[in-house]
Amino acid sequence: MNQSKPNPMRPLVAWRALRRLIQDPEDTAQVFEIIRAIGGRAIERGFRRFRLTPVGEKILREKINLVDTLKDREYLASLPRGSLGQAYLHFTASQQLTADGLVDASEDHTEEMLDPNVKLYAERLRDMHDLWHTLTGYGRDELGEACLLAFTYAQTRNRGIALIVLFAGLEIRKSIGISVFRAISRGYRDGRKAAWLPQQDFEALLKLPISEVRKELNINEPIPYRALLSDYLEAQAL
Repeated sequence: MNQSKPNPMRPLVAWRALRRLIQDPEDTAQVFEIIRAIGGRAIERGFRRFRLTPVGEKILREKINLVDTLKDREYLASLPRGSLGQAYLHFTASQQLTADGLVDASEDHTEEMLDPNVKLYAERLRDMHDLWHTLTGYGRDELGEACLLAFTYAQTRNRGIALIVLFAGLEIRKSIGISVFRAISRGYRDGRKAAWLPQQDFEALLKLPISEVRKELNINEPIPYRALLSDYLEAQAL
């Protein structure tokens, strides 16, 4: 089996990327730069767990790419009303997002992976991001992204994600105070309590009612985030 390239810690690379991300939170490529710079072996550890699951074994054997399903808007629109698939379609359409957007932002970083199975897992993890937005209820505002990344860190244990969460919290605190960390810590705790999402068969879950999927995966309503969101948006408008 091919091996991934060694991934030494590159803190200066991460710091430069973090500064660029703070200047432009929409520059998603910097997120992947940080994850690759200081994420260590988090992707490989997740892959080893993933490949031992029935869903992981099937995906790796059949080379299933989640993005192929997520970018088929006609198929998603045909799914039952109230389904996860329709909720995802509504979320991405309302935010003017496409499934290919994260593909373009991460292309240089996933190309570094020599093992095609690790690459497939990493790409699937990437493509789940907006599905996780849909499932958790966290928006694409900076507070929502920070909370979702805290949730994601709990699921993946990637130190690059933890760094982004920390600095995002410090930036947001300037607008709404220390209470931001209550919402972020709730995101982390909910990520710990939820089922391990990377191993889920999202191709099948897209067809089910989103309320049923949330219950099955033990995903709670983001109450602290919603309570703070209006204050945060009001502060941003000043």
